[in-house]
Amino acid sequence: MWRVPWTLVARAARGPRRPCTRQGSGSSVPRSGSTIFALSSGQGRCGIAVIRTSGPASGHALRSLTAPRDLPPARCACLRLLRDPCSGEPLDRALVLWFPGPQSFTAEDCAEFHVHGGPAVVSGVLQALGRVPGLRPAEAGEFTRRAFAHGKLSLTEVEGLADLIHAETEAQRRQALRQLDGELGHLCRGWAETLTKALAHVEAYIDFGEDDNLEEGVLERADSQVQELEVALGTHLRDARRGQRLRSGAHVVVAGPPNAGKSSLVNLLSRKPVSIVSSEPGTTRDVLETPVDLAGFPALLSDTAGLREGIGPVEQEGVRRARKRLEQADLILAVLDASDLASPSSCNFLDMVVSPAGAESPNGNRQRLLLVLNKSDLLPPGDPDPRLDLPPHLLLSCLTGEGLDSLLEALRKELAAVCGDPSTGPPLLTRARHQHHLQCCLDALGHYKQAKDVSLAAEALRVARGHLAHLAGGGGTEEILDIIFQDFCVGK
Repeated sequence: MWRVPWTLVARAARGPRRPCTRQGSGSSVPRSGSTIFALSSGQGRCGIAVIRTSGPASGHALRSLTAPRDLPPARCACLRLLRDPCSGEPLDRALVLWFPGPQSFTAEDCAEFHVHGGPAVVSGVLQALGRVPGLRPAEAGEFTRRAFAHGKLSLTEVEGLADLIHAETEAQRRQALRQLDGELGHLCRGWAETLTKALAHVEAYIDFGEDDNLEEGVLERADSQVQELEVALGTHLRDARRGQRLRSGAHVVVAGPPNAGKSSLVNLLSRKPVSIVSSEPGTTRDVLETPVDLAGFPALLSDTAGLREGIGPVEQEGVRRARKRLEQADLILAVLDASDLASPSSCNFLDMVVSPAGAESPNGNRQRLLLVLNKSDLLPPGDPDPRLDLPPHLLLSCLTGEGLDSLLEALRKELAAVCGDPSTGPPLLTRARHQHHLQCCLDALGHYKQAKDVSLAAEALRVARGHLAHLAGGGGTEEILDIIFQDFCVGK
């Protein structure tokens, strides 16, 4: 490996970077200088509906609907009578706000109309705005896209905003808010600064390799920084699946022998009748899935057929599918009948599913499993723990609900390990795009270490830094941006 000394860090600053233009009134976004409007508060009847505009004609639109009144003071709510600009017909008495650019969400002139949320009122105001010259209805995500184009949000912050809008659990909300606050972007910028310094060393060697005034021993520090960066990237890539599970939901599979109470447990955790509950063995023959909020974490809960042998072809197919889901599970809820632990089906399930899950695989991983002994209400009052030779387990009665709090706390701990705890630690990688660019960056650093030529080493660092820029939004293709912004509703 070649060695170069320390010099001009600033020289390496050139490279792909998204321009951040914070323009004032009358500014235009790429491909469009029009003014857009949309309902931002969602469809349906509500107490108050928010309609917003963005673009150079926002002030004209606000004056047109509130004539003869002038624009309200910036960022102050004022009560105004809204009228149709063509007919002069009163539409509603509403609060209006004026946000002159660049001090607005999109960095453009923006206006908001807080109207009563009846369908007729909302429709009337939207139609009135459509008749104002220079205004057009917004496309999905166009407000946020304009904020991104004007440098108000980085691409990772845009993704955090989309995740916050779609968050359904406490953990998802916390993670999305951290990403919206720029934690992932800040982390990427720190990595990029490390690469910029390393690239400066290489560029200096190319330009001043024979200069005796260059300091010695600094390249070793740069190599050490790159090595530390490799370790950090590798750690985040190993944890990438956790962030994606937090965003889309962990796969929790409920399994056990027939009549152990699997369907009852699924119904209890989902708080709705997902599965048919019957005393007849083999009632569930297919995999039934339902998205649930388990102790604040998103999960896809799967009810499966009871595992047993010597059954008909239909139930046999259900058992095959159940075993397949067990292989794909992030967490297994293994359910046994606490009053029937000595039965052949219970013993076989312990040997075939519970015991192997507790053993580590050759790669050092083990499948996560919680053993739940259901029907604890059938146990004798003086004998709360049926067997002492069982693995760690939880007692539960789906009938009375006793033991549910302990189960939910155990689920919270397991899912925090599976999905990552959004309250602590570094920001998580929640999308495959993040993982792709970090992996490409790590591969480029590998090429840097193996390079025998200084020019090839410099190019490897430029490639690595370019992938970090793409992660934060610099140089993103239109196709990728289109996919990201399609996650937003029209008014966002």
